Amino acid sequence: MAGALLSPSEAVAHLETYKRLDGLSVNDLMDSRVHGGLTYNDFLMLPGKIDFPASGVITETRITRNVVLKTPFMSSPMDTVTETDMAISLALLGGIGVIHHNQSPASQAAMVRAVKRHENGFIADPVVLSPNHTVADVLDIKARLGFCGIPITETGSLGAKLVGIVTSRDVQFEFPETPLHEVMTTSLVTASQGVTLTEANQILRASKKGKLPIVDDHECLTSLLARSDLLKNQNYPLASKDPHSKQLYAAAAVGTRSSDKDRLKLLVEAGLDIVILDSSQGNSLFQIDMIHWIKQTFPKLEVIAGNVVTREQAASLIAAGADALRVGMGSGSICITQEVMAVGRPQATAVFAVAEFASKFGVPVIADGGIGNVGHIVKALALGASAVMMGGLLAGTTEAPGEYFYHDGKRVKSYRGMGSLEAMEQGKPGTSGQVNGSTKHASQSSSKPHENAATTRYFSESSAVKVAQGVSGDVQDKGSVKAFIPYLYVGVQHSLQDIGVRSVAELQEGVKEGRVRFEMRTAKRTVGGRCSWLAFVSV
Repeated sequence: MAGALLSPSEAVAHLETYKRLDGLSVNDLMDSRVHGGLTYNDFLMLPGKIDFPASGVITETRITRNVVLKTPFMSSPMDTVTETDMAISLALLGGIGVIHHNQSPASQAAMVRAVKRHENGFIADPVVLSPNHTVADVLDIKARLGFCGIPITETGSLGAKLVGIVTSRDVQFEFPETPLHEVMTTSLVTASQGVTLTEANQILRASKKGKLPIVDDHECLTSLLARSDLLKNQNYPLASKDPHSKQLYAAAAVGTRSSDKDRLKLLVEAGLDIVILDSSQGNSLFQIDMIHWIKQTFPKLEVIAGNVVTREQAASLIAAGADALRVGMGSGSICITQEVMAVGRPQATAVFAVAEFASKFGVPVIADGGIGNVGHIVKALALGASAVMMGGLLAGTTEAPGEYFYHDGKRVKSYRGMGSLEAMEQGKPGTSGQVNGSTKHASQSSSKPHENAATTRYFSESSAVKVAQGVSGDVQDKGSVKAFIPYLYVGVQHSLQDIGVRSVAELQEGVKEGRVRFEMRTAKRTVGGRCSWLAFVSV
């Protein structure tokens, strides 16, 4: 005879009779002695309770000891992924783009400078010209830096007496050799030094001018405010900015050789905030020495070290002074290190192991590689990552370097691993400096031979025979990241809502305390859970 049914009103209370919560804790899931190494596709997260709107989910996260972003999105320092346009767009949208170093130091520094000048509060170091400069100088600045509203001082330097301003309208239809004193606007609206940003914004709105020069008691220029920045503040509320200068954060990669110290000096002069030490295997004497040198030379510069996949690797870099760690080895879609070198680790296991260890020292972890969709992003965050670094997911977008072309009737862009033979040839004499795309903010020397970032990344610069650890191909046009990143952002919000947590911090706390649960996913179920009836699904 069947037992008596319980009252529905007792359903919630009856849960207390079970010895454990449904599903697996993260420690049970990630026990490699039981399950082996796991990738993001090997497990799912169990749903929680929804009692809040997805729009209320906070994705703010700390990517280094001292830098906080509104979204956990980073673009990879690959020469087919991140240059000026990608770095600016990611920063405006709440993430950060890491400018690659498979180019000349001067070219990379020009890209960093363009990011820092793109959006500011008070521009503390504006471009300044003198009355004797020409229209050609203004046009050159517009071509390199993307703007031409330039204050004119008596000597052409900051701190000198302000005598005028030149805008795009002033130089239209003028001969390049025309001196600026013949075309500049001399009727100026200015604000006094010491004015607050709010007050300056009000003056700018009321004056309907494009630029507001800030002057001292002697009418000498001290800084500048731009109307375009006011509009960007309205259109991009999540923008990643330095809380003091109000400039966009700029990040760039360098290697770990002696020549990279000179490169880094140029980048710091250009305004660099975060440096990524780019190596496939970060636990090396080269990188440890580089961290020590950076911390002594540029103590305020944030250093992201890596790549690592084990606690032992992480410990060496944390002890050296790293402000964050980049995790991943052979997990990218165009990386073949695990197959060719037999070295690496499944990405989910790597992220969990390193993040669990690094968290004890307050060092954030960035999950680099293997990110193919929103679900992968959320899984990486759940396992302890503070952010995800994306390459293939952002390749093929409008902002990625390179030109579109057609392949098998599809509009595509080139995408290659930094361990590919093609990337290893970049910068050699006789190779084009333009193969990786946009030169909008590149210096004149960008096409000259330079040390190759791909070979130094894989410790093969002295090898006569190069062994590829990456492949090349093409990816379909994805449109602009200005549409794609908001899609990822909202997707993460909805995923966290399904899990029943209101923020990335609450997600990671719930995982640590065992309230957020997981379930293994067999290979057969992985296939069964997909939309197998569709030939192609856009992500």
